Amino acid sequence: MKKVAIVTDTNSGIFPAQAEEIGGVFVVPMPITIDGVDYEEGVSITAEEFYRRQAEGADITTAQPSPAAMCGLWDRVLEEYESLVFIPMTSGLSGTCATAQMLSGAFGGRVTVVDNCAISATLKMAVLEARRLADQGAEPEEIRRQLEAHADNVCIYITVNTLKYLKKGGRITPAAAAIGDVLNIRPVMKIERGKLDAFAKVRGRRQSKAAIIQAMKDDLAGRFAQFLAQGRVRPHIAHAGIPEEAEQWKEEMEAAYFPGFSVEVHELPLSIGTHTGQGALGAGFTIDMEPLA
Repeated sequence: MKKVAIVTDTNSGIFPAQAEEIGGVFVVPMPITIDGVDYEEGVSITAEEFYRRQAEGADITTAQPSPAAMCGLWDRVLEEYESLVFIPMTSGLSGTCATAQMLSGAFGGRVTVVDNCAISATLKMAVLEARRLADQGAEPEEIRRQLEAHADNVCIYITVNTLKYLKKGGRITPAAAAIGDVLNIRPVMKIERGKLDAFAKVRGRRQSKAAIIQAMKDDLAGRFAQFLAQGRVRPHIAHAGIPEEAEQWKEEMEAAYFPGFSVEVHELPLSIGTHTGQGALGAGFTIDMEPLA
């Protein structure tokens, strides 16, 4: 029997087919309900279809995976592995982690749940780091400890192309949305320690992207300076259904803003896209973890 499996959800941007390619990684699809019909992210609905339906005005809700879906996957994985480490999306944005921690008690210590405040690119990197640690012989509890200790070393800045969905989700008031649309004000938010918070308000797409670049430069010069010196900084872009703009921004970053870096591009999970709408664009850094001693 193999030793340690890594399990996550599709908020990582890893879908079942990709997980199979990585090896030793398994994925719980996030459920999405559109006009009363249930779908699974990355399995029965694509990002293109999701944003088309959203633009048409469909009623969209998201939820955490059901206990049956999580436990069913865990049971199947534990037929092949001695134990598993489950890394769901941050507890700051979903109840999945709390549910998983409760359910894990029925598995006799074979399921370890990690809450390292990650989502999207940061969650994907955590999954890959966990797989690397497991391959180096780390036990599940050591993997959990290292990932959670590393939670402060990531930050994503994100802006939106419309205020419609932030208003719909109650994150801004209808009055603020109306004024913002008239003045072309676009918020820049940050996802840090697993929570989505306001960061800046600017006018227009160009200025919002410039604010993100400046925030990233400040991070490199400040709290990430030691990691930069160690060559452990990894830049990322995440987008909601705008791959062409994301790729263009990647080229600009590599040429003009962060020469010498290779910027990785990711699709934002649909749980975030539900609240941002198509056109959301984010960027930030993750820090590679040090190898086991």
